[in-house]
Amino acid sequence: MHLKSMKYNFLSISLLFTLLLGGCKSLLEKGNDQFLSGQYQYAINTFGGILEQDFTDFRANQVVAESYRLSNRIEKSEPYYRQLVEQEPSFNHYFFLAQSLKAQQKNEEAKQAFESAKQYTADEALLARTQREIESIKLAEGIEDYWPNHVLVNYQELNTPGPDYSPVVSENFLYFTAGRQASGIYPATGTPYTKLFRTRAEGLRVDVGSIQALPEFRNEEGLNQGAIAISPDGNTIIYSRGNSTSPKDLPENALFVSYFRGSGFTQPIWMPVNEDEFWWNSTPAFSPDGSELYFASNRPGGYGGIDLYKATKLANGDFGNAVNLGPTINTPGNELFPRLAPDGKFFFSSDGHPGYGKLDLFVAEKDENGSQVIKNLGENFNTKDDDFGIFFTEYPKAGFISSNREGGVGDDDIYFFEDKTPKPKIVNVLLNVFAKETKGDGSDSPIPQTRIVLYGSDNKQQGGDFSNANGRVRFTMAPESDYTIIASKSGYFSKSIPYTTKGKTPDPTTLIQDVTNVTLDTTIYLDQLILEKSIVLENIYYDLDKADIRPDAAIELDKLVKILADNPSIRIELSSHTDARSSDAYNLDLSQRRAQSAVDYIVSKGIAADRLVAKGYGESQLIIKDAQTEEEHQVNRRTEFKVIEIKE
Repeated sequence: MHLKSMKYNFLSISLLFTLLLGGCKSLLEKGNDQFLSGQYQYAINTFGGILEQDFTDFRANQVVAESYRLSNRIEKSEPYYRQLVEQEPSFNHYFFLAQSLKAQQKNEEAKQAFESAKQYTADEALLARTQREIESIKLAEGIEDYWPNHVLVNYQELNTPGPDYSPVVSENFLYFTAGRQASGIYPATGTPYTKLFRTRAEGLRVDVGSIQALPEFRNEEGLNQGAIAISPDGNTIIYSRGNSTSPKDLPENALFVSYFRGSGFTQPIWMPVNEDEFWWNSTPAFSPDGSELYFASNRPGGYGGIDLYKATKLANGDFGNAVNLGPTINTPGNELFPRLAPDGKFFFSSDGHPGYGKLDLFVAEKDENGSQVIKNLGENFNTKDDDFGIFFTEYPKAGFISSNREGGVGDDDIYFFEDKTPKPKIVNVLLNVFAKETKGDGSDSPIPQTRIVLYGSDNKQQGGDFSNANGRVRFTMAPESDYTIIASKSGYFSKSIPYTTKGKTPDPTTLIQDVTNVTLDTTIYLDQLILEKSIVLENIYYDLDKADIRPDAAIELDKLVKILADNPSIRIELSSHTDARSSDAYNLDLSQRRAQSAVDYIVSKGIAADRLVAKGYGESQLIIKDAQTEEEHQVNRRTEFKVIEIKE
């Protein structure tokens, strides 16, 4: 992916090859020239021959270790750095050994090597970075999957044994970088030079049979064409280009741009946003509206090896005024492959934030306080190898990434991902609500044409209808939810009842069918509303010779409070009656005090006082005139109410 081609500036070591080893002199000079010219794979091959004869050769181990590191294969450098720390322990040797171990997820060994590195420097910046690496390993142990149900699949039909990476989709075409159709080998890695390709695609569906070299302009030979970006309107192509071995070409990777003019694209030209031909610039990406360009660069003034920058589109169509994205996103490590999502979340790859090894995919987003936080996408996206170049075909549910993880087809491979969150099993609650009344003989009778309304827990109406001839109305309700049902009809007391579906439906995870209907029944009994008809309130008891409302009486009076709340148009008389065992005057006074006490209680519950009349009847309205037993006296000691007015 040609981070392989980039040069790490941090802690670079100057290798001096002046040793003459008799018959090996020409071999050393050859390997030295290869290394200094960036032909790392050739240098590995050359010095590998020396190590076959003497695996302890210091300079051979040094060149091979550095060649693997500088060509982004630091995980292969472990045995060579181990030789270096045995022979010449230093901060550099221990630090890079630790990075190699970390890249292989040998975390405990990596932490020990980082701790050893700290013993060989007093530089505060180096100590701080080393401690950050140690803390990063610890933090990586608690990473959670950002999208736990996203599944990655290797696009085997699209990939080749060489590198295939950094796909983007524009106007039903998939563009990507690959090492196919190469005419030469990139000496830094020993892999084919990369070119730009495209093929037809619709979302994740790619026509692998129509892949062709980029037709918009011609790929150049003898250098790497790297990551590509296409503007939202499809009229601008920006890509990275570099690693030429020609002394007449640019010495570093740079961004080039091609514009659609008339009937085709222009010949690519060097972009001013590069600013300096000796700076490494790559992995471009447009903002969703095309007004900004994000890219990676090792230009001075950053926070580490490779940092992410943002440039703004100028009046002439160029991009300029590049600014570093800051230390929250950028680290002393390397940040590449930016991608700004439509909702403002910023995706990128990094080996400097807590992760699983080398490059991992991250997202920068705002927390509840508006501060920017960085999150690793987790194990279903990231591995100990390089994971990078995310592109969404349907944000955030589907898209592509690139990775050189184990088990792939070749070097860097293209993977597609999809949100495989299981569709929730739907449970519909069908509630039959019956409106009924109880007849004098104790039988139930349906009440047709009763208005029955359903309210949710938010007090918003969820449905309503008139009952049919059987007194029934049916509602569709949600499981595990609370409701209120109100029934009303002229000539009857309106009534509201709470209803819950909690605990009345099966667990969706146990269901097989996508939709399950559960039918439940409930009945609302309405009482006829007749003026001046007395209705006895059961279980209203008072202590002897007292009018205070007892707790058990309060429970019964609360029912009357609810009736009054459900029927705001009625005005009632609340009456109290005694038995005949005391004087008329005493009983009349006691009953009045008890009636007033009940009214006061109801008013305290929020019912307007002008809707209530307290009336004590003493023993003047005995039901059993010649009561003898306590049970008969209790029948006479009663509290009643009757509707005395119905307001229109």
